[in-house]
Amino acid sequence: MGHNDEYQKLEGKIFTKSFFILLFVVAVGFFFVGVRFVKGIGAVSNMSDGYPWGIWITYDVATGTAIACGGYAVAILVYIRNRMQYHPLIRSAILTSMFGYGLAGFSVMVDLGRPWNSYNFFIPSKWQANSAMFEVALCVMAYSTVLIIEFLPAILTTIETTKWEGMHKVRDWLHPRIAPNAQNLATGLEWVKLGASWLKPRLNKVLIFFIVLGITLPTMHQSSLGSLLLIASTKLHPLWHTGFLPLLFLINCVFIGYAIAILESIISCYSFKRPYEVEELSGLAALIPWVTVIWLSVVVGDLANRGQIGAALKLDFYSGFFLTEFFLVGIGSAILFSRKNRRSARWLFVSAAMIVLGGALYRFNVYLIGFNPGKGWRYFPSFAEVMITVGIVALEILGYKVFVKLFPVLPNAGKHNGSKPQTGGIEPLAQLQLEK
Repeated sequence: MGHNDEYQKLEGKIFTKSFFILLFVVAVGFFFVGVRFVKGIGAVSNMSDGYPWGIWITYDVATGTAIACGGYAVAILVYIRNRMQYHPLIRSAILTSMFGYGLAGFSVMVDLGRPWNSYNFFIPSKWQANSAMFEVALCVMAYSTVLIIEFLPAILTTIETTKWEGMHKVRDWLHPRIAPNAQNLATGLEWVKLGASWLKPRLNKVLIFFIVLGITLPTMHQSSLGSLLLIASTKLHPLWHTGFLPLLFLINCVFIGYAIAILESIISCYSFKRPYEVEELSGLAALIPWVTVIWLSVVVGDLANRGQIGAALKLDFYSGFFLTEFFLVGIGSAILFSRKNRRSARWLFVSAAMIVLGGALYRFNVYLIGFNPGKGWRYFPSFAEVMITVGIVALEILGYKVFVKLFPVLPNAGKHNGSKPQTGGIEPLAQLQLEK
């Protein structure tokens, strides 16, 4: 995962005002999770037999895993195309993916219920190998594990270099009767550091195999997320139901992955008052339009082949959502064809936000908005459903804010071009707000 000095911890207090605001939102969301497991899914959800997949699956799994594909997309660029100049971005992208995929799996457990029966998943005789849903579940679980292993070097580096000041403060705060012996504590912590020093070089030797897995698994399950809707030929609107769904979902996750890596970098630099990593981001931005051109070409070509161009231009409810997704991705990508725009923090932010919104709307359209099980069925997420989803998103943001202060995740500002004052189209922080 690179040299130790390639990344750095963010200095600052963990328990800030934003920490407690996010923690409150997380608490509200998890309160409703508790209600769901105590009183059943009907107590918190508006889902039904017609709409068995609500906002939890639509956002947390189908859309959230695409937004969490920053690690996957950047890994392809770094390790497949050998563009090592983007390596400083990989660790923060992996951290984002780790939280995104881990909490997507958690949301599935909230949706399904009965977590005590999850052991059946590990019994081969219970498997349904012909199911796209089984393949998605298997790959998401495996990829979440791979992401944790890929992030381990950051944790091991911290353990190697820490002085355990916080641990000693906790010991001093405890009552003498329950506080561990100072000498025993110091010895135990030293053994932990030695263990980290022993494990880290050995992990680095085999890490490339986990990186290969980390590229293979999302390729499989992102296409399978599209395959899940192939069977719904009479329920999914013709604007989105196509045999190209697996391919469209795979390409979609790649350009969303690059765009979210740009957004994450700009937002974290803005929030933490760090210099922008414009050199690396402009390179990522140059790739996005070509990926989206492929995606848009497949969409238009498929519509023309199936005779659905008229439906796309009909300007009704479904056409409106389709055109919104299409133009968000198209216009956002067109901005990035300009080299000047790719070197502007403001335009990088605007274009990446449009692409993420458009790509996410495409998945919402496929899984929820364009899905119609027939007459008499209606669905709109309940307040509790929305708050559970918001709570999960807040937990991702909270986890990211804490981890970048505990572990060396962000690129070392002193080692990269982003640390130097930028001119010629690179706006200062205040200019991220669009001019009226």
